[in-house]
Amino acid sequence: MKKIRFSTIAFVLLFVVVLLIDMPQSIPLKFEMFGKKHDFTIKRQPLQFTLFGKTIKKDFATQLGLDLKGGSHLVFEAKMDKIPTQDRAEALEATRNTIERRVNLFGVSEPSVQTLRQGDKYRIAIDLPGLSNINEAIQLIGSTAQLDFRLEASTSAQEATTTPVFMRMTKKTGLTGKHIKKSIIQFDDAGKPSVGLEFNSEGAKRFENITRENIGKPVGIFLDEFPLSIPTVQQVIVGGSAVITGEFSIDEAKQLSIAINSGALPVSITLVEQRTIGPSLGAEQIEKSIFAGVVGLLAVMAFMILFYRRLGIIASVALVIYGALSLAIIKTIPVVLTLPGVAGFILSIGMAVDSNILIFERIKEERRKGKEISSAIRVGFGRAIDAIKDANITTLLVSFILFNPLNWSFFPQFGLVRGFALTLAIGVITSLFTGVVITKRLIEAFYKK
Repeated sequence: MKKIRFSTIAFVLLFVVVLLIDMPQSIPLKFEMFGKKHDFTIKRQPLQFTLFGKTIKKDFATQLGLDLKGGSHLVFEAKMDKIPTQDRAEALEATRNTIERRVNLFGVSEPSVQTLRQGDKYRIAIDLPGLSNINEAIQLIGSTAQLDFRLEASTSAQEATTTPVFMRMTKKTGLTGKHIKKSIIQFDDAGKPSVGLEFNSEGAKRFENITRENIGKPVGIFLDEFPLSIPTVQQVIVGGSAVITGEFSIDEAKQLSIAINSGALPVSITLVEQRTIGPSLGAEQIEKSIFAGVVGLLAVMAFMILFYRRLGIIASVALVIYGALSLAIIKTIPVVLTLPGVAGFILSIGMAVDSNILIFERIKEERRKGKEISSAIRVGFGRAIDAIKDANITTLLVSFILFNPLNWSFFPQFGLVRGFALTLAIGVITSLFTGVVITKRLIEAFYKK
């Protein structure tokens, strides 16, 4: 009895949490009471807490892809003149990987970066959903991000007084971006952002020697011939770390860190096409998708109720719980919803009742044998669980192949297919939980004597 009560409380708490996550971010309310009109909006505050000194903020917003939210479509052409023919495919793929890494670091949700081959032209198509400042993304994607450290070349006294210091920093030290392990944004005591650099073992030795030999002299830090910072060496710096300071904004420091981390592009690229996709088409498709989902859900529920009667009602309740739980998982991860992703979610609605049908048929078989309902439920669940497990594992295997998390070349590598596979997998796992766990609890509660 205590076990049943504890599980019931756990399910109620789970359902409350799911409803809170599924709630819209804002709910407008308009009504009239006591002769006064009231018009206000209830806004859900994001969840914010501190864990191990790190502030975590979660707003549980629904993330929409390019086809639903709008955004920009960019096409870059790679210049392969200096690349041997046999190496061009590999160079294009390496460039695509670097661009995808840069775009992901830039904070774009589920970008699509694909290579295109048109005759002797090598191109890379990039979809950026919901990006507000496309010019920043274009500059970041095409940036070569060649970082190097320089010293002041020998100059005459007259040149030293008449020539700006950055123009005198022409002596290469051999310390470049390839010696940097990672770059991070950090803040000084006054809250000003800067970019911290961590060198690898070779870079740490080079940087230590540079600072030892140039105490009291300037060392220039350049990015693509542009001076970022020219500090004066005060002491020997050991430990393999350095800081790029300057009048950076947080966004500027972030972009600089991203460019350094992502490295240089293997080949140079040129923007040949830019197209903005408005969200109006997406809004129309969202409405149609929601309508199709509601119709599909009602059709499945009607079939279950007409065919299985009381068990069908239980299955319908479990199906509603399944839908709410799946949406909560999608918003928590979060999964970026595209039209194929929505299709995968709607498809999983029909699949969600597979477990219930198998269970109900086994229960009916046991009832026809003359067993009591409690015994029929226990035996029916036991007989159905193997078939349910095999069916769901098969579907999850297909979802894994379509999602291709390891980027195997012999499997699909397209973002839209991955969105479909991910929502389908979430639906299958959630339906397995609702079909086996929640449905069983509901049946036991409905048929409890």
